[in-house]
Amino acid sequence: MTTVKTLPATQWKIKDTGDKDIENALSKEFALHPIISQILAGREIKDMDDARRYLNPSLNDLHSPFLMKDMKKGIERVLQAISEHEEIVIYGDYDADGITSVTILYKFLREITPNVTYYIPDRVQEGYGLHNPAIDKFKSNNVRLIITVDCGISDNEQIAYALSCGIDTIVLDHHEISGPLPEAVANINPNRKDCEFPFKDLAGVGIAYNFLIALRGSLRKDGFWKNDNYPNLREYLDIVALGTIGDIAPLVDENRIFARIGLELITEGKRPGIKALKEVSGIDNQVIDSFKASFCLIPRINAAGRIASPLDAVALLLTDDMTEARMYAEKLDVHNRRRQSMEKIILNEILEKIGNIPDIEKMKSLVFASDKWHPGVVGIVASRLVDLFCRPAFVISLNNGVGKGSGRSVSDFNIYKGLQQCASLLLSYGGHCRAAGISIKEDDIDEFACLLDEIIRNSAQSPELVSSTLIDAECSLEDVNLNLINQMKMLAPFGSKNPEPVLCARNIKVNSPSIVGRNHLKMRLTSNGAACDSIWFAMGSYLPSLAGANLDVAFTPQINYWNGTSDIQLKMKDVIILS
Repeated sequence: MTTVKTLPATQWKIKDTGDKDIENALSKEFALHPIISQILAGREIKDMDDARRYLNPSLNDLHSPFLMKDMKKGIERVLQAISEHEEIVIYGDYDADGITSVTILYKFLREITPNVTYYIPDRVQEGYGLHNPAIDKFKSNNVRLIITVDCGISDNEQIAYALSCGIDTIVLDHHEISGPLPEAVANINPNRKDCEFPFKDLAGVGIAYNFLIALRGSLRKDGFWKNDNYPNLREYLDIVALGTIGDIAPLVDENRIFARIGLELITEGKRPGIKALKEVSGIDNQVIDSFKASFCLIPRINAAGRIASPLDAVALLLTDDMTEARMYAEKLDVHNRRRQSMEKIILNEILEKIGNIPDIEKMKSLVFASDKWHPGVVGIVASRLVDLFCRPAFVISLNNGVGKGSGRSVSDFNIYKGLQQCASLLLSYGGHCRAAGISIKEDDIDEFACLLDEIIRNSAQSPELVSSTLIDAECSLEDVNLNLINQMKMLAPFGSKNPEPVLCARNIKVNSPSIVGRNHLKMRLTSNGAACDSIWFAMGSYLPSLAGANLDVAFTPQINYWNGTSDIQLKMKDVIILS
């Protein structure tokens, strides 16, 4: 992999698979364009069976859920609860992953037993995870079983307390495990060292879905449904896709299957809640890909848990009434607009502080805190800071001398492992490699910031702190045609660990550059008689530098639909100015 310095501020990392035989075999076996085969090989998809599963995701390729440690124990405990008519509570996190996990478990279980409810804690008043006051409520309501989703694996004290109250717990969680397992009936988490489940990167909703596959299979075996009239779990995948994509889970293996099928169901829009959500997002009757889901649908689901009640989002996904769905969707849309306003204020405040730091370029991480910031928004702001400054960031909301913070990281640094080395300064922490949450005393924040910076500086994973553009393949403009673009769609959905492919072409001439829309740079690119339009979003300021220039260009080819016509357009990622 070679590295080339480029304008405006990125490094190109150009993949070289070094295995033309594999690429040729893939092209022959699946009738693929050579560039598509090169992309597959560059993503370590070199086995023909792996390529088949990648190109044609199927529920038949899911792993057995019983490979997860404790899955059998968890299923047996639920079957006991159903048989003995015990009260069950599904307890989830307040983000999109937790909300969707709660939804699918409740949707399934309520068809089997009337003795099931759900509970999601208030982000501000209660915070993340299980809490003893909630357990007291459950005890008073004669609850005998708690199923945690997207939380619980670190709640040792709370689960022990529930047990002392006569309440068993089943944990369905995907977060990193930092200590001994809680005293739950079942701790179902692929990150357990003794778990044989081959795919470790499921979101919480993916684990919940596997749990339902196992539960439905056991109930069918026991003859629970007559005439095979059992729930069709494929119909749940629109909800599973939203949680998986919303948690930025790698879109490979099982997650890819969930997302591909789920996005097709979202596009169909049969579920009233999702149809209403598409309407308020302005994308009704459109094909929904991972980007539309990420930027239009999921933020509205998340907004409920960030600054209002996540129960609104659960109600939206559960309702079968279109009028009610539209009411909840409009409510979430209001929450989201308020969230955007709050986020903008916090980000601008932090950017002003950064502008007054003389040695900001020497800092390996960013840590900011204030008692004016809403705890439900700080995680989004941390993500914006990572995008802007290419280094791990924590944004902390203070209240009565204690900070609740969210951190985000770059791909080169495991933020959860970094926090493990800061544990002595933290009241609590949890998360995974790219995102984490902390609780910390206000007086310890400065020391935490210094220690985190030192850890990153000394880490073998120390990030370059320079934006990079990963190039999947080199090509010429003549290579870019409808066949290539149509085959590229087979690689979707795109997301973490399966990014949208980026190609590069050399010695390209710029013609007729202009600014369109909101500072977007439109250019006509030509080379050896081939020509193609391009668009570089929000980069209009580069027009004077690029007019008449010769360039190397990095781009993703796409079809541009406009006024009833369509043509090929290159979505620009970066350029190198040659002359």
